[in-house]
Amino acid sequence: MFAWKKKVLSFSIKSLAIIGFFSISIKAAPDPNFHIYIAYGQSNMAGAAKDFTDYDKKEHPRFKMFATTSCSNLNRPTVGEIYPAIPPMFHCYEGLSVADWFGRHMADSLPDVTIGIIPVAVGGTSIKLYQLNEYQSYLSSSESWLVNWAKDYGSDGNAMGRILEIAKKAQEVGVIKGIIFHQGETDGGLSDWESRVAITYNTIITELGLNADEVPFVAGEMLDGGACDGMSDRVNKLPQYIDNAYVVKSDNLPGASDRLHFTVEGYRGMGERYAQVMLQHISREPAVLIPREPFGGSAVELPGKIEAENFDIPGTGSANKTYNDKDSENHGDSDYRKDTGVDLYKKGTGVIVGYNQADEWLEYTINVKEAGSYTMFAAVASANATSSFQLSLDGAPLTDVISVPQNEGEENYEDYNKVNANVTLPLGEHILRFTVVGDWMDVDYFTFVKGENAKDPEPIGGDSSSTAIVNNINFTPDTETYFDVFDLSGKKVASFTARSIVEASKIWLSGSIKGSTRIQGLALIRSRANGNVAKVNAFR
Repeated sequence: MFAWKKKVLSFSIKSLAIIGFFSISIKAAPDPNFHIYIAYGQSNMAGAAKDFTDYDKKEHPRFKMFATTSCSNLNRPTVGEIYPAIPPMFHCYEGLSVADWFGRHMADSLPDVTIGIIPVAVGGTSIKLYQLNEYQSYLSSSESWLVNWAKDYGSDGNAMGRILEIAKKAQEVGVIKGIIFHQGETDGGLSDWESRVAITYNTIITELGLNADEVPFVAGEMLDGGACDGMSDRVNKLPQYIDNAYVVKSDNLPGASDRLHFTVEGYRGMGERYAQVMLQHISREPAVLIPREPFGGSAVELPGKIEAENFDIPGTGSANKTYNDKDSENHGDSDYRKDTGVDLYKKGTGVIVGYNQADEWLEYTINVKEAGSYTMFAAVASANATSSFQLSLDGAPLTDVISVPQNEGEENYEDYNKVNANVTLPLGEHILRFTVVGDWMDVDYFTFVKGENAKDPEPIGGDSSSTAIVNNINFTPDTETYFDVFDLSGKKVASFTARSIVEASKIWLSGSIKGSTRIQGLALIRSRANGNVAKVNAFR
């Protein structure tokens, strides 16, 4: 969306005197609704909480980052390129930062704006690292680990230089609106720390040609009650040195056992507080967020059945997102929940979720009535050999990646199969996520049955306890139609035509179907016309 390539406006001019075409290139103006924030400091800004979850990694469509380091392990190899803003943003192997949830809350509060972060921070560093006339001498006497971290931002460790380099490019596509800062733990003994912080702010303002009155500087207190708590008093003095500076309080936010860093919850809370302060000083008020809610008004009780199309009703803000679809168009033929953009189709079983692509997902609020082992069954269909999915609970994997059987016949998404997995569910209310891993599959429903390796209460087309007895039999002779035969794993082993399901059962028992896969024991025979099923005990 935001590449460094200049947009070109081309047009042709035809005159009476000259016949020809002329091309004129004009550099596009920066987008006023692309708000960019510089984030710098030491470890609490870089992100010390490495136990963040999928909840923290949810991509926000209007929250981006300008890569300041080359991180091939994160699929962010190009310095200066714009990527989705997901942790870790600062170093390739860091954790969750105050900047992560600052950006998310800013984007949620400004629905007409895209937020961009320029992230530069080095754990354990002094403010001297960010002074253009001090960083070289500072690094020359620093420990090797700190020097190596600084060199993530350039071979000479010039962290401020990297900020200015990326910020100048960022100004081509957006507008720098503010600066967030968290540093000080290292500098308790530095008597002129406040004035040095002011120097770094003024360097940014001057070098980027910004108006200080329009670019708030927001600094955060140290961990409340932590080892460097006393430094917060000096943080609160920064507005005396920087006219447009403001302070974020850290009281009552949880900290790690090292008494220096915040926990994941602490970073989430601190990030939100940074956003609230920044919003006040860019004359934008936070939007009122609408919470998500279960479809139908209450959580799906398990054990029980989850219809795939009944995913939670989304609210506003990234934390209240309940589905991810790669485009906003509903490609389905159903009128069900048309406003979501999820691809919902009408099938014989009702409404199914189709056109599923990798990385799309749906979430459901569930209420587990009894903790313990369960067997999960999913009704799925695919004509693709590599379709698959995974279930997660509260951001943690619940199953391995589950393959979806490939149907016979090109573009055959009409035949549904059952796949299953043993899972362990904790008591109470949780968020269940279905994530597509391999492209192009349809899903109808999920059933959770108490117990490991439990019996499916609803096998394909129904169930029967006796052999050669059919469910939902229509004994009236019918026109010839196709019937499919499945083994009990859900694999299709044969297809043939018959006039009724009774006739189809007899044909299968006769062993006259050529080319069918040899199986022993039970088989399920299903009509493509009406879904009727027979369970037949036979050796083929």
